[in-house]
Amino acid sequence: MTERDSLHRFLIERTHVRGEWVHLDATWQALRERAEYPAPVSGLLGEALAATALLSATIKFSGSLTLQIKGDGHVSMLVTQAQVGRARSGEAEGHGRRTLRGLAHWQGEPVPGPLESLCGRGHLALTIDPGQGGERYQGIVALEGAGLGDALRDYFDRSEQLPTRLWLAAGEHGVAGLLLQALPGDVPDADAWERTVALAETVTAEELLSLPVEDLLHRLYHEEDVRLFEREPVGFHCSCSRERVVGMLRGLGREEVEDILAEQGRVDVDCEFCGAHYGFDAVDAAAIFSAAGQPPVPRTEH
Repeated sequence: MTERDSLHRFLIERTHVRGEWVHLDATWQALRERAEYPAPVSGLLGEALAATALLSATIKFSGSLTLQIKGDGHVSMLVTQAQVGRARSGEAEGHGRRTLRGLAHWQGEPVPGPLESLCGRGHLALTIDPGQGGERYQGIVALEGAGLGDALRDYFDRSEQLPTRLWLAAGEHGVAGLLLQALPGDVPDADAWERTVALAETVTAEELLSLPVEDLLHRLYHEEDVRLFEREPVGFHCSCSRERVVGMLRGLGREEVEDILAEQGRVDVDCEFCGAHYGFDAVDAAAIFSAAGQPPVPRTEH
């Protein structure tokens, strides 16, 4: 039986190739409950969610990794984000709690087809934000390729990063993905990268969605020595909060918030990721800006 909402890392021993496998079930259902996506949009969003989980596990950091697609086609915008919590005692950096969220905007009636027919002309961006004042990184490339896996391969080729390939699949009940990456340094087996990629090219969407990780890796690499690491859980979580919305309203400024109140009677903010609703009336707004103008309360030591 396939593990639910799980990510596994693996190594092809005596080569410079590492890999990851992810399968999302409840996480995918939690995201789909937020909006009724047409099947082609749902499929692309599911593949992006799996890709984001995989890519976030290739980096040793605590923070967020965001995948964004913008285009002039039926799917005008798609965003998926992985949030990696701080590693706990005994955990390696990048192995903290991993949560995902995502959304897509579309127009018209999308039909199944290659990436260009869904998104039109546009770009793909990956943004890494370590938080805590760390340096933010963003890479952007033109959106090209038949599918999202092809577009990501093009991204890594153009950005001169580690050679990386992804195979992605999305279904009604779950999404899944496989990632291979060539590590830098001495190469003990010169043909390993080409060989492992060629074998992965034979995987089908049905196999990705239905086979347990042990069975899938045996099917692909039964002639290799594969070291499979322990399961890492993945879940759906949105980081929105009333406090963050309050901060956003303060950023808008008192005058603009008062204009909204005068026109609508209240300020309503909905989170597109999770559907949470935040409402503010005139009393709430007054409290927000009164608090913003007060000096900080000094910390008392006991």
